[in-house]
Amino acid sequence: MIAVADHWVENHKRDSWRRQAKSSGYRARSAFKLKQIQERHTILRTGDVVFDVGCHPGGWSQVALEMIGSSGDVVGVDLQATQGLEGATFLTGDIRHEMIQHQIIELLGERKFNAILSDISPDITGNWDIDQSVALELVAMVFDFSLPHLGKGGCFVTKLFQGTGVDELISEIEKHFASVRRFSPDASRNSSSEVYLICKHHTPWKSPSKSISERFHNKMNALLNPEEEEIQPVKTSMRIRKKKSD
Repeated sequence: MIAVADHWVENHKRDSWRRQAKSSGYRARSAFKLKQIQERHTILRTGDVVFDVGCHPGGWSQVALEMIGSSGDVVGVDLQATQGLEGATFLTGDIRHEMIQHQIIELLGERKFNAILSDISPDITGNWDIDQSVALELVAMVFDFSLPHLGKGGCFVTKLFQGTGVDELISEIEKHFASVRRFSPDASRNSSSEVYLICKHHTPWKSPSKSISERFHNKMNALLNPEEEEIQPVKTSMRIRKKKSD
Protein backbone atom coordinates (compact mmCIF):
# COMPACT_ATOMS: atom_id res chain seq x y z
CA MET A 1 0.00 0.00 0.00
CA ILE A 2 2.91 2.33 0.86
CA ALA A 3 4.55 1.64 -2.50
CA VAL A 4 1.33 2.54 -4.31
CA ALA A 5 1.07 5.80 -2.34
CA ASP A 6 4.70 6.68 -3.12
CA HIS A 7 4.07 6.00 -6.81
CA TRP A 8 1.02 8.30 -6.75
CA VAL A 9 3.01 11.09 -5.07
CA GLU A 10 5.82 10.72 -7.61
CA ASN A 11 3.43 10.87 -10.57
CA HIS A 12 1.67 13.88 -9.03
CA LYS A 13 4.97 15.78 -8.69
CA ARG A 14 6.01 14.89 -12.22
CA ASP A 15 2.67 16.03 -13.62
CA SER A 16 2.97 19.24 -11.59
CA TRP A 17 6.32 20.10 -13.18
CA ARG A 18 4.93 19.22 -16.59
CA ARG A 19 1.92 21.50 -16.11
CA GLN A 20 4.16 24.28 -14.86
CA ALA A 21 6.41 23.91 -17.89
CA LYS A 22 3.42 24.11 -20.24
CA SER A 23 1.99 27.18 -18.53
CA SER A 24 5.43 28.88 -18.60
CA GLY A 25 5.96 28.19 -22.30
CA TYR A 26 8.78 25.68 -21.86
CA ARG A 27 8.97 22.68 -24.16
CA ALA A 28 9.76 20.19 -21.38
CA ARG A 29 9.66 19.98 -17.59
CA SER A 30 13.43 19.39 -17.69
CA ALA A 31 13.76 23.16 -18.21
CA PHE A 32 13.21 23.55 -14.49
CA LYS A 33 16.18 21.29 -13.75
CA LEU A 34 18.46 23.73 -15.56
CA LYS A 35 16.79 26.72 -13.93
CA GLN A 36 17.44 25.19 -10.50
CA ILE A 37 21.04 24.37 -11.45
CA GLN A 38 21.49 27.99 -12.57
CA GLU A 39 19.97 29.37 -9.36
CA ARG A 40 22.28 27.24 -7.22
CA HIS A 41 25.53 27.31 -9.21
CA THR A 42 25.34 30.29 -11.66
CA ILE A 43 26.76 28.51 -14.69
CA LEU A 44 25.40 30.84 -17.40
CA ARG A 45 26.12 34.52 -17.92
CA THR A 46 25.15 37.24 -20.38
CA GLY A 47 26.90 36.82 -23.74
CA ASP A 48 27.95 33.20 -23.22
CA VAL A 49 28.37 30.76 -26.10
CA VAL A 50 26.59 27.56 -25.04
CA PHE A 51 26.75 24.01 -26.37
CA ASP A 52 23.55 22.01 -25.66
CA VAL A 53 24.16 18.27 -26.11
CA GLY A 54 20.99 16.19 -26.38
CA CYS A 55 19.01 19.38 -26.93
CA HIS A 56 15.65 17.91 -28.07
CA PRO A 57 12.97 19.16 -27.51
CA GLY A 58 14.71 22.43 -26.64
CA GLY A 59 13.80 23.12 -23.01
CA TRP A 60 17.39 23.60 -21.86
CA SER A 61 18.14 25.83 -24.85
CA GLN A 62 15.14 27.99 -23.96
CA VAL A 63 16.46 28.51 -20.43
CA ALA A 64 20.01 29.10 -21.70
CA LEU A 65 18.81 31.79 -24.10
CA GLU A 66 17.00 33.54 -21.24
CA MET A 67 20.24 33.62 -19.23
CA ILE A 68 22.72 34.63 -21.95
CA GLY A 69 20.55 37.24 -23.69
CA SER A 70 20.65 38.41 -27.30
CA SER A 71 24.45 38.81 -27.21
CA GLY A 72 24.89 35.09 -26.51
CA ASP A 73 24.59 32.07 -28.76
CA VAL A 74 23.45 28.44 -28.43
CA VAL A 75 24.58 25.50 -30.56
CA GLY A 76 22.56 22.32 -30.00
CA VAL A 77 22.75 18.76 -31.28
CA ASP A 78 20.41 15.79 -30.95
CA LEU A 79 19.45 12.64 -32.82
CA GLN A 80 15.93 14.08 -33.11
CA ALA A 81 15.16 17.25 -35.02
CA THR A 82 14.57 20.21 -32.69
CA GLN A 83 12.18 23.02 -33.54
CA GLY A 84 14.07 26.27 -34.07
CA LEU A 85 14.59 29.02 -31.52
CA GLU A 86 15.81 32.55 -32.18
CA GLY A 87 19.41 32.75 -31.05
CA ALA A 88 20.03 29.01 -31.34
CA THR A 89 21.35 26.75 -34.11
CA PHE A 90 20.27 23.12 -33.91
CA LEU A 91 21.94 20.20 -35.66
CA THR A 92 20.32 16.80 -36.15
CA GLY A 93 22.69 13.86 -35.85
CA ASP A 94 24.95 11.80 -33.63
CA ILE A 95 27.60 13.76 -31.76
CA ARG A 96 29.89 10.73 -32.05
CA HIS A 97 29.99 11.06 -35.85
CA GLU A 98 32.82 12.98 -37.46
CA MET A 99 30.53 14.87 -39.87
CA ILE A 100 28.43 16.30 -37.02
CA GLN A 101 31.55 17.16 -35.02
CA HIS A 102 32.95 19.03 -38.02
CA GLN A 103 29.70 21.03 -38.38
CA ILE A 104 29.81 21.98 -34.69
CA ILE A 105 33.42 23.17 -34.99
CA GLU A 106 32.51 25.20 -38.11
CA LEU A 107 29.63 26.90 -36.29
CA LEU A 108 31.94 27.70 -33.39
CA GLY A 109 34.56 29.28 -35.63
CA GLU A 110 37.32 31.03 -33.68
CA ARG A 111 35.24 31.14 -30.52
CA LYS A 112 35.29 28.86 -27.49
CA PHE A 113 32.26 27.60 -25.61
CA ASN A 114 31.70 29.23 -22.22
CA ALA A 115 29.33 26.50 -21.09
CA ILE A 116 28.56 22.94 -22.17
CA LEU A 117 25.24 21.41 -21.11
CA SER A 118 24.60 17.71 -21.59
CA ASP A 119 21.25 16.13 -20.72
CA ILE A 120 21.98 13.25 -23.08
CA SER A 121 20.89 9.67 -22.32
CA PRO A 122 21.48 6.41 -24.21
CA ASP A 123 18.70 4.16 -25.47
CA ILE A 124 17.51 2.14 -22.47
CA THR A 125 17.63 -1.66 -22.82
CA GLY A 126 16.26 -2.49 -19.37
CA ASN A 127 19.50 -4.19 -18.35
CA TRP A 128 20.83 -1.86 -15.65
CA ASP A 129 24.47 -2.94 -15.89
CA ILE A 130 24.56 -2.45 -19.66
CA ASP A 131 22.63 0.83 -19.56
CA GLN A 132 24.89 2.21 -16.81
CA SER A 133 28.05 1.25 -18.68
CA VAL A 134 26.85 2.77 -21.97
CA ALA A 135 25.69 5.95 -20.23
CA LEU A 136 29.09 6.51 -18.60
CA GLU A 137 30.95 5.83 -21.85
CA LEU A 138 28.69 8.33 -23.62
CA VAL A 139 29.41 10.99 -20.98
CA ALA A 140 33.17 10.36 -21.30
CA MET A 141 32.94 10.64 -25.09
CA VAL A 142 31.07 13.97 -24.90
CA PHE A 143 33.79 15.29 -22.59
CA ASP A 144 36.55 14.13 -24.95
CA PHE A 145 35.04 15.90 -27.95
CA SER A 146 33.88 19.04 -26.14
CA LEU A 147 36.69 19.89 -23.71
CA PRO A 148 39.14 21.15 -26.38
CA HIS A 149 36.45 23.66 -27.39
CA LEU A 150 35.64 24.82 -23.85
CA GLY A 151 37.29 28.08 -22.90
CA LYS A 152 39.48 28.65 -19.85
CA GLY A 153 37.29 29.02 -16.79
CA GLY A 154 34.27 27.56 -18.58
CA CYS A 155 31.76 25.14 -17.07
CA PHE A 156 30.37 21.74 -17.98
CA VAL A 157 27.08 20.29 -16.70
CA THR A 158 26.21 16.69 -17.44
CA LYS A 159 23.64 14.15 -16.32
CA LEU A 160 24.89 10.96 -14.67
CA PHE A 161 23.16 7.90 -13.27
CA GLN A 162 24.44 6.75 -9.90
CA GLY A 163 26.04 3.30 -9.95
CA THR A 164 29.22 1.38 -10.57
CA GLY A 165 31.89 3.45 -12.30
CA VAL A 166 30.53 6.91 -11.44
CA ASP A 167 33.18 7.67 -8.83
CA GLU A 168 35.91 6.46 -11.17
CA LEU A 169 34.67 8.68 -14.00
CA ILE A 170 34.33 11.70 -11.71
CA SER A 171 37.89 11.23 -10.45
CA GLU A 172 39.14 11.63 -14.04
CA ILE A 173 36.86 14.59 -14.81
CA GLU A 174 38.11 16.40 -11.70
CA LYS A 175 41.54 16.69 -13.32
CA HIS A 176 40.10 19.23 -15.79
CA PHE A 177 38.21 21.56 -13.43
CA ALA A 178 38.85 23.50 -10.24
CA SER A 179 35.43 22.54 -8.85
CA VAL A 180 33.30 19.43 -9.47
CA ARG A 181 30.09 18.82 -7.49
CA ARG A 182 27.03 16.62 -7.69
CA PHE A 183 23.59 18.22 -7.59
CA SER A 184 20.05 16.82 -7.64
CA PRO A 185 17.45 19.38 -8.76
CA ASP A 186 14.01 19.25 -7.14
CA ALA A 187 12.55 18.82 -10.63
CA SER A 188 14.26 15.42 -10.93
CA ARG A 189 12.16 12.42 -10.02
CA ASN A 190 12.64 11.30 -6.43
CA SER A 191 12.83 7.68 -7.55
CA SER A 192 15.41 8.43 -10.24
CA SER A 193 19.10 7.69 -9.82
CA GLU A 194 20.00 10.66 -11.98
CA VAL A 195 22.31 13.33 -10.66
CA TYR A 196 23.93 16.31 -12.37
CA LEU A 197 27.65 16.89 -12.28
CA ILE A 198 28.47 20.60 -12.05
CA CYS A 199 32.02 21.20 -13.29
CA LYS A 200 33.26 24.80 -12.99
CA HIS A 201 36.44 26.71 -13.82
CA HIS A 202 37.95 24.69 -16.66
CA THR A 203 41.75 24.40 -16.31
CA PRO A 204 42.99 23.32 -19.78
CA TRP A 205 46.65 23.88 -18.86
CA LYS A 206 46.36 21.01 -16.34
CA SER A 207 44.69 18.55 -18.71
CA PRO A 208 46.31 15.09 -18.90
CA SER A 209 47.51 13.96 -22.32
CA LYS A 210 45.32 10.83 -22.40
CA SER A 211 41.59 11.16 -23.07
CA ILE A 212 39.02 10.80 -20.30
CA SER A 213 37.63 7.72 -22.08
CA GLU A 214 41.00 5.99 -22.10
CA ARG A 215 41.78 6.81 -18.48
CA PHE A 216 38.29 5.78 -17.40
CA HIS A 217 38.50 2.45 -19.24
CA ASN A 218 41.90 1.73 -17.68
CA LYS A 219 40.56 2.48 -14.23
CA MET A 220 37.47 0.30 -14.72
CA ASN A 221 39.57 -2.59 -16.07
CA ALA A 222 41.76 -2.42 -12.97
CA LEU A 223 38.64 -2.29 -10.78
CA LEU A 224 36.75 -5.15 -12.42
CA ASN A 225 39.75 -7.32 -13.34
CA PRO A 226 42.31 -6.83 -10.56
CA GLU A 227 44.09 -10.07 -11.45
CA GLU A 228 44.94 -8.62 -14.86
CA GLU A 229 46.67 -5.59 -13.38
CA GLU A 230 50.06 -5.17 -14.96
CA ILE A 231 52.97 -6.16 -12.71
CA GLN A 232 55.57 -3.42 -12.56
CA PRO A 233 59.25 -4.40 -12.36
CA VAL A 234 60.90 -3.73 -9.01
CA LYS A 235 64.30 -2.10 -8.97
CA THR A 236 67.00 -3.66 -6.80
CA SER A 237 70.52 -2.67 -5.88
CA MET A 238 71.69 -6.29 -5.64
CA ARG A 239 74.39 -7.24 -8.13
CA ILE A 240 75.63 -10.60 -9.32
CA ARG A 241 79.39 -10.92 -9.16
CA LYS A 242 81.30 -13.40 -11.25
CA LYS A 243 83.64 -15.71 -9.41
CA LYS A 244 87.25 -14.99 -10.22
CA SER A 245 89.01 -17.80 -11.97
CA ASP A 246 92.27 -19.10 -10.50
